[in-house]
Amino acid sequence: MKKFPSGQYGRQRLQFFPAPYRAPLRSFAGLVFPWDGDRVLVCDIAGRGWCIPSGRVEPDETSLQAVKREAIEEAGAVLTDLQYIGCYHISERREVRWADCYAARVERLVEIGMKNESHGRQLCTLDELPAIYHQWSPLTKMVFEHSLEVLERKRRC
Repeated sequence: MKKFPSGQYGRQRLQFFPAPYRAPLRSFAGLVFPWDGDRVLVCDIAGRGWCIPSGRVEPDETSLQAVKREAIEEAGAVLTDLQYIGCYHISERREVRWADCYAARVERLVEIGMKNESHGRQLCTLDELPAIYHQWSPLTKMVFEHSLEVLERKRRC
């Protein structure tokens, strides 16, 4: 199994656990890596900058439903071939939370659903991301690569 380094997001410590691992608690958030060929769709989120669509899981939805909703709201992306790729363990002091991660293909782009939250979108290659991505790190790079590898494996099967 691939070993992912630890990372930081502000004061929070991040660890990534690839599938088939599942979080022992309900995920508070979901993240999606939406790919169009070899380019990933990122959105310019107020207060964060360029990042993948992500957000809190509402009480009445699953993390999969949340990432589909966030992709429309933040990136105007209708997704297909969604695949669970693992989860982040997020800790800060004594608080522990989990965030499910998915990879997907962009089926089509529509109008961004939350224009007050998202200032735009763009498709980027992995090589372009370090210069623009919000809080880029070795962990972030590996999870991006992992997400694309999962989709490529699924496509070949």
